Parts: sequence; structure tokens; C-alpha cells
Amino acid sequence: MLKKMIRIVLIATCFIVFFACSNKAGTINIYVDEAVKEDVDYALQELTQELKANKIDFSFLKSKEHAHLVVETKERINKKNDGFKLEKDNETLLLSSGNTRGLLYGLLDIAEQIKIKKNWGTIKVKSVSAHYPFRAIKLNLPWFPYRGGENLSLHYDTCKDLKFWEAFLDMMVANKFNTLTLWNLHPFMYMVQSDKFPEASPFTKEEMAEWQTFWKAIFKMAKARGIDPYIFNWNIFVSEEFGKAYNVAEYSKDGGYWGDGETNAIIEEYTREMVSKTINEYEDLVGIGITLGERMGGMTSEIRRDWIDRTLIQGIKDADRKVKLFYRAPLSAGTTSHGTVSKATEVITREAIENIGLDDEVLLGFKFNWSHGHSSPKLSIVHGGILTDTYWKPEPANYKGVYTVRNEDFFVLRWGQPDFVRDFMKYNSEDYINGVIIGSETYIPAKDYTTKETYRTWDYAFQKQWLFYKTWGNLLYNKETPDTYFADVLANKYGITDGSKLVSAWRMASQNANSLASFYRGEWDGTLYTEGMTREKGQFIGVNKVISHPVLDSSYVNIANYVKGAFTEDQITPLQFADAMEEKSIMAQKIAKQIIKEYPEKELLKIETNDIDTWGHFGLYIADKVRGGVALQTYRVKGDKQAQKEAISHLTNALQHWKDYVTSIEKYNVEVMPHQFNNKFSFREHIAGAERDIAIAKQEIN
Repeated sequence: MLKKMIRIVLIATCFIVFFACSNKAGTINIYVDEAVKEDVDYALQELTQELKANKIDFSFLKSKEHAHLVVETKERINKKNDGFKLEKDNETLLLSSGNTRGLLYGLLDIAEQIKIKKNWGTIKVKSVSAHYPFRAIKLNLPWFPYRGGENLSLHYDTCKDLKFWEAFLDMMVANKFNTLTLWNLHPFMYMVQSDKFPEASPFTKEEMAEWQTFWKAIFKMAKARGIDPYIFNWNIFVSEEFGKAYNVAEYSKDGGYWGDGETNAIIEEYTREMVSKTINEYEDLVGIGITLGERMGGMTSEIRRDWIDRTLIQGIKDADRKVKLFYRAPLSAGTTSHGTVSKATEVITREAIENIGLDDEVLLGFKFNWSHGHSSPKLSIVHGGILTDTYWKPEPANYKGVYTVRNEDFFVLRWGQPDFVRDFMKYNSEDYINGVIIGSETYIPAKDYTTKETYRTWDYAFQKQWLFYKTWGNLLYNKETPDTYFADVLANKYGITDGSKLVSAWRMASQNANSLASFYRGEWDGTLYTEGMTREKGQFIGVNKVISHPVLDSSYVNIANYVKGAFTEDQITPLQFADAMEEKSIMAQKIAKQIIKEYPEKELLKIETNDIDTWGHFGLYIADKVRGGVALQTYRVKGDKQAQKEAISHLTNALQHWKDYVTSIEKYNVEVMPHQFNNKFSFREHIAGAERDIAIAKQEIN
């Protein structure tokens, strides 16, 4: 009897011990080095929220002993690299990095793994090294913007709301962007008031105090997320009030960014003071970006350089603390505001930076393929033309290059082409390239004004374009990011079992935008709006223009030269270009339709995947338009009537594809919307342009 009682007590005791041990094992113990806690607090909050959401218990320890997760910096790891290492030592995960931003990313990575897999035990160990140190987004502000128009001004209230900035910065850090660049013609007047020129400010002291509270809140949120804020300007601009009070720079009253600039002493003194005061006022402002243009017409390259040195550079030196400098390469090599380049200007600019007298490394910025970076992954032109190797040979000691990859080509349709980003990095990762800025001049990703209200389940435009930022940010950070990562993200977002087919469909559909912009050379902003098929002044790109216009990427040959026989064997012909675009478009559409059929109840999946189908119609349109162009030019050159019939047939098919494109895009988007070069832009209005192409093909040659 006694033995039986002892046995029962032992069993009960074992059960209690087992239960207690199981309960303890079910709690994730986290140790974070005190030295880094403040800098990674944002990521810790994200991690703990994800643990709570998945009903995973956790606690924070004051020592490493018994910890399931140890977070600390390591001296032996490169302090300048934002990478991290997640290792496993028995049952303990060890997260280490050379800097706190790397730790922040590592914690967010763990949180994302839990979000997708719902399980602490499935966390994968990894070692990540940041590919580009500088990973930035360009966001033009709607007040005193470089360009004007309803497409920009409608964002004013949204951009004054700190909730927007909190959400935008959350998106940035989730995708490993580490720099926010804010742009307008003269940002300083929204940030400080001049002591020397009190009449210069458009704001009362109370209004300025509100602005300063606003900026400091944004910069503080950015810092918490490991994001460096920069402000960028254009030159030479002052406030309208300054211009009136001192009878200078009258063009500043309406932001006329094109033309000759004024260089008198009073503007120079005002500019120096405003730069210094801004740096002194905002301790969390990390950098200043300067532009040698575009209101610097009438000045030689030497005069522009000297003016920048006396004003903005000197203002940076006069400040009470250091900031980093982003020096945009001159937009013009001549005395006008037109985009041009020259070796002489490159020599002058290189010498200016090498003798600039700043302690920190300077970033030298170039537009990648001018204003249309979402074209070829190979560099063909910058703003103004083709560079020599002056900036890079010999390799610079105190500066590195940054490419601005602009998007002026798709705002309505979503985009996600990871292979384009991978190819871009493959071709543009020389030792002298420090990173990338992505963003637009004619579009602000704040208020979503393109989606029909009935279907909008997100708050801001950048959330509609989430895949664009997800693709760019994660690959710029980790070039080894696999397609399986994007597949998991897509599957988790839509609640489907497998997202790999969606990744393939997005790749093929999105490439249609890049392919057209590689085949049809765009330069400044308005020379090409890809998804709208328009060019200068919002004109539809007709068949004649498609025939004669030069290519951007020399891997291709345009229609006129192809028909003439002026091309090499290794170039991609227009017909090969058309066939490839058609094939990929059909495949992408097929996958999209299959997925929607498989998950008919997933409304968000249906809405977003519709863009794959829409890009497919666009690709089919371009394919038949190019074939029509080849046949039409063949008829014109050789007088072949059969070729004319083929041209009419292809362009008739193209018309139907454009109609299908319009129907698909209008399914979830408004029919009329403001665009930079057409305040009442409509995809439907360009049906007339597609019809006109057929009429052109029917014209007899003389």
C-alpha cells in the first residue's frame, strides 16, 4: 500500500515537473544587450507584437543564461555593413551585427518569419550582408514642388498627416530602405526662419513652430527605424516673400524652375544662413542633397560650382554639427537649363568634390537612364547624355556614386519584377557605386487617387504599390533574396497555399513596362509615360513614332533601321521583341486567370492579380503594334502591298488589345485622373490614337 502511494506521489510529482518544464519551455526568453536596446526598440516591439499575435509567450532576461534569443553587436563584424548573422547554439538563437541597424533588421526578419510560418521552431538561421550601403526612397513634397499640378497638390493634406509618415516609414524599414530623401525647390523656408532676413518667411512664429514640430516628429520616427532623413533642393530658389522684400528672384513666386538664376550677394548670405540654421535646428537630420540646376541657366559650370561652394557647402561647414552631403552631378554642361553632359564639366565636378573639405564621404548622384530607370538594367544615359569614365578613373578617394532609378512610367498598375532588380545590381555594382534612390518626380505615393473607392481597402498609394517597394528594398539589401521569399509573402498576404506561380506571373507581366522603355527611348520626364503610351505634352505614341524613334538599349534595333537592314546579328530585332512580349504576356495572363479561378473568394487577390492580366493586354498591344510598324515600314520602303495588308491586320488586332487593356484597367480604377502632362488623363481617350494608326496604315504611298 505504501509503495503504491509512493508511486502515485512520484507520478504526480513527475507530472507537475513535466508540466512546469513544458510551460517554461513554451516561453521564449529574450536577452538584449543594454547598449543596443534603445536603437532596436522599434524592432523589439514589432517582434513582441508578432509573438503575441501567434500566442507565443515570451519574457526578457537580464543575462544570456537560459535565453532562447541573444541580441548583441560583435566587434569583429564590419560596423559599416547593415547585415546580420542569425546562428543557432543548441536551443539558443544568436543574433549579431556590426551595427544596431543590422540588429534591427535581424529582429524584423525573425518577426516576419513568425508572421509567415506561425512558429518559433521554424525560424531559419541565416547570414546576410547588405549589398548597397545606401538604399533610399525619393519623395517629392507637395509644397513648393519642382513641378506643379493637381497630381501633386492633391497630396497636401495627406503629407501633412503624421499617420501617413508613420505608415510610410514602417514600410521602409520593413523593406530595409535606410534613407528617406525629401525634395522641394527650397525646403529650408519650411524648416527655419532667418534671423538676418526676417521678412523672408511666409509663416508666423506660431506657424513655424508647428512646422518644426512636424519635421522633428518625422525625423524622430525615421531614426527609431534606422532611417536617415535627407532634404534635397534645387537651385537657385528663395521664398516668394524674400523675393518681394529684396526685389530678387521673382521667378520664385511661382516655382519657375527653368531659366537663368540670380547670384547676388544677398541671396548667397540668405542661403548660407538657412542651411546652417536648418542643420542646427534638426539634430536627427542626417544629410543635405544639393542640385546644380535647374534655375542656374546663364551660368558656366565653373560659376555654378563656385556658387554652390559659397552658399550650400559653406552653410554646411558653418553649422554646429556635421551632416552628410549628397552632391547631384550637374544637370547641364552648358549655360542653358537643358540636359547636357561634357568631359570638361565632369573634370570640374570631380575636382570640386575632391577639394570640398568635408570629413565624411560625399555621395555623387546620377539619374539612371535619365528619368526612366525602369527600362533596361544596363546604363545607357544619365541626365543629359552619356558619361565618360572621368568620375571613376582613377577610383575616387572621398566620394562614391549613387544612381537614382526614377519611375515616371507606371502609377496606376502594380509592378514586381525581381529579375530586373537582380540584373540591375549585376551590371551596376562597381566598387565606386554606393547605392540607389528609387522614386518619382511626377508622382507622390501618398493619396491614392487612381483606385475606385469601392475597391480600396488600403489607406495610401504606396500600400497599393507594396510589391514595388517589397521587390526593390529587399533585393537592394540582400541580392541573394530568393523568389521563395516573395512567394511566401504573396501567399501569406492573400491566404493561399503557394505564391510561386504569382511570382512568375508578376515577373513576366511587369517586364512589359521595362521592355517598352528599353525599346522606346525616354529622356526627361514627359518623353515617355509607359503605361499610358504617351510622350511629350501627353500625346499618344502613334505607329509612326514607334517606327522612327530610337531605342534606349542598344541590344535592340528600332523598326526603321531593321527594315533598312542597318543592324547587327547580335541585336534583338523588332519582330523578336514582339514575339517575346506576346509569349510572356499570354503566359502571365494564363497564370493569373488560373489563380483567380482557384481562389474565387479572395477579393484582394482578385483586385491585385487583375493588374497581371492588364499588363498582359498591354504587352499584346505592343507586340501587334510593333509588328504593324514593321509591316508598314516595309510597305513604305519596298512598296509591298501585302505588307500593307499585314500592317492593317496587326494594327487592327492592336486596337482590340488596347480596348481590352482599357476595360481591364477601368475595372478597379477611375476612368479619368490627373497626370503631370494631362490633367484629365484617360486610357480610354487613346482608343482614338489606336484607331488613327489603322488609318495611317491604309494611306497609299506616293
